[in-house]
Amino acid sequence: MEIRPYKPIDLEQIAQLFYETVHAVNIKDYTERQVNAWATGNINLKEWGTSFLKHLTYVATEKDMIIGFGDIDETGYLDRIYVHKDFQGQGVATAICNRLENEIGTKCITVHASITAKPFLKKGDIIRLSFKKLRNKGFS
Repeated sequence: MEIRPYKPIDLEQIAQLFYETVHAVNIKDYTERQVNAWATGNINLKEWGTSFLKHLTYVATEKDMIIGFGDIDETGYLDRIYVHKDFQGQGVATAICNRLENEIGTKCITVHASITAKPFLKKGDIIRLSFKKLRNKGFS
């Protein structure tokens, strides 16, 4: 596995990974309606691409395939961390988070996390966890 900085050419592969991960992994903790609202398949690629370039963003690759990605802003807000459904539990998210934390240089990392991510985040040194309620997207 290689951890490297995000490149704009990664965007479509990341969008597909996001959609597939939410629908294959997060479905164990959320209803079908909720995952459909969360990952519609209609990501605003321009908005995501701009966000990735503004943030510190890394991707994990295995043989030229993106198997995970994560991004953090300058305040220490961990915006996204997703791992391909076939690479769950293999240290991918930990490797990405470690790289992000080492480079951002803040002592406090904040994240609005899914129920699915809670066990992973509790194992690490994430100081403040917040589980965002997305009522307007069908979450409760």
